[in-house]
Amino acid sequence: MAEVVIVASAFGADAIRKDGHHAWVKTAAQGGAAGFEVRRELFALEAEASSEALSALGKSIAVKGLWSVYSTPAELYASDGALDEAALRQALIEATALGARFVKLQLGGFAGRAWGDAIATCTKGLAARLVVENGQVERGGSLAQFDGLFNALAKEGRRNLVGMTFDIGNWQWPGVDPVEAARKLADHVEYIHCKAVAGEGARRFAVAPAADDPVFAAVLPLLPRHVPRGIEFPFDATRLAADASHYVAWLASA
Repeated sequence: MAEVVIVASAFGADAIRKDGHHAWVKTAAQGGAAGFEVRRELFALEAEASSEALSALGKSIAVKGLWSVYSTPAELYASDGALDEAALRQALIEATALGARFVKLQLGGFAGRAWGDAIATCTKGLAARLVVENGQVERGGSLAQFDGLFNALAKEGRRNLVGMTFDIGNWQWPGVDPVEAARKLADHVEYIHCKAVAGEGARRFAVAPAADDPVFAAVLPLLPRHVPRGIEFPFDATRLAADASHYVAWLASA
C-alpha cells in the first residue's frame, strides 16, 4: 500500500484561503491520509509563512498523525539559468519551521548547469528533502530540462542531491507525453502528484482520474511503487470528507 498525501488544494483553494490549512488537517487524517501538503500560495496573509505560524501548523499536522509536504511556487533556477539561492534558502527555512518531510519547488529556468555544490551547502544538515516539480508552462515543464538536470547533477557527482515530484497531469499543459516522461525520469521520482486533466489548451483543469483514464493507467505503473502519492485534484465540494476517504483508499492500492 502506497502512502497517500492530500494536497490542501483538493479541499478547494478558496476554502483554504478562507479557513486556513489548520481547518482541514483533521479531515485529511480522518480520510486515512498519511501526509498533508501545505501550499504557500494559498496563504491568505504573509504572516502565515512566519516561522511561528508554520511551526504551529506543523505541530497540528503531527498531532493528527500526519507528516507534511511544504510546497512553494518559488523556482529553483532563475530565468537566466542561475541557481536562485535566496529562493531556495527561504523555502528551506519555511519547510524546516513546518517540520516538512519534503520541500517542493518549481524547476524554473534550468539551462544546463546544476550548481550542485551550492545546493548541497544550502541543504546540508536539513531534514526536508528537496524535490522539484514539473510545471504547467514550457519553462520548468519540459522533459529536456528535467533530463538535463539529473544528467548535470550526475556529472557533478551529486546524482542524489535533488529528487523529483512527478506531476502526471502537469505534463499535458506544455504538450509532453507523460508516458515518455515517466520512462525517462522514473529513477528520480520521490513523490507523485496524481490528477487527470480535462479540457483543451489553456482551458485545461485538474480532475479526479476515472477508472478507465488511459493516461493515468499507463503512467502510474511506470513510476516507483514505494513513493508517496499526492491527491491534487479537487474533491466534490458537497462531499469533501467522503471523497477524501474514497480517493485515499483507492490511490493507496491503485
